[in-house]
Amino acid sequence: MKVKMTPNCLLAAILALCSARPVAAGEPTEQIRVAINQGVEILNRAKLNTKEKRSDTINRLREVVYPLFDFEEMAKRSLGSHWRRLDPKQQKEFVAVFTELLEKTYADRIDLYDGQKVVYAGETVDQDYAQVDTKVMSKKGETFSVDYRLRRVDGKWRIYDVVVENISLVNNYRSQFQRVIVNSSFEELMKRVKEKAS
Repeated sequence: MKVKMTPNCLLAAILALCSARPVAAGEPTEQIRVAINQGVEILNRAKLNTKEKRSDTINRLREVVYPLFDFEEMAKRSLGSHWRRLDPKQQKEFVAVFTELLEKTYADRIDLYDGQKVVYAGETVDQDYAQVDTKVMSKKGETFSVDYRLRRVDGKWRIYDVVVENISLVNNYRSQFQRVIVNSSFEELMKRVKEKAS
């Protein structure tokens, strides 16, 4: 199972969430604004020159980032139709391992943050679903799109997918997971995901 674009999608999501500029926005954007500001503060003050300091930064980011993401919905969508074939115990285990994979991916790339700036480009809301469009700008002037897809869960907006330059994080994982399951088994997929998350 090769993961090429997916880590970059997740990295872009984390960078955008942790470097967004305050702008006028609707409820979905406002829901994550406090966490964004906290993430900016953590990354701006982060010192990653030792293993302990790096671990501390990751732990503090986890407290900010985790509540923003609907990991169960992301895991469910990444498996597509295969999700319904799992029993509750398997579903719970997959969500846990999938969450660990995402955390490992962004933790490995946290030092790539270099003050990238983010501007919100728009927001659409359709009942309990929304999309927040942003543009990420590097110090070199390079710009690329990062769009957040959210759904309302218990009154709060939570991210269930991130689309970077028209590449969906969830769809990317789904195509990879699908290949492994079809060519082998769900058990083999679990094994590979655990290996990448370790």
